[in-house]
Amino acid sequence: MLDRYERNVIITALTVSALFIFSIFYALGAKRQDVTECLPYNKTYETARVEQIDGRTYQIFYVARMWNFEPAISYIPVGSEVDLFVTSLDVVHGFNVFDKNVNLMAVPGGVSKTTVKFTEPGVYKIVCHEFCGTGHQNMEAEIIVNYPRK
Repeated sequence: MLDRYERNVIITALTVSALFIFSIFYALGAKRQDVTECLPYNKTYETARVEQIDGRTYQIFYVARMWNFEPAISYIPVGSEVDLFVTSLDVVHGFNVFDKNVNLMAVPGGVSKTTVKFTEPGVYKIVCHEFCGTGHQNMEAEIIVNYPRK
């Protein structure tokens, strides 16, 4: 037989637990967070390039190495959906695209991939967010979305 206070504590704990679980699932759905994919590695990812798949779909293959990203500047039109592939040729680097909630790791022998849609024109800076050596602070690139028009 439960005491009245024990019953209230159990009901409160179950209510808080249910609220916590609901909050986790709500946040996952509301943020629509794209989970990074890790792809099997092969030598084709070691060549930095921008490929146009169709009128609105692009693929950018980034290669990180001390202390730069290749390609350093990429041009895409507004409204494009872009698959970003990132790998490293030397040490672990970070890959963060400002204002797009993209946060990838560039690992030697691995390929990280995510998909981003660029709906606003502008210059989107990319920086390394993983300390990779003495030139780490200079490691950056840009995705220019229809500005200047190219």
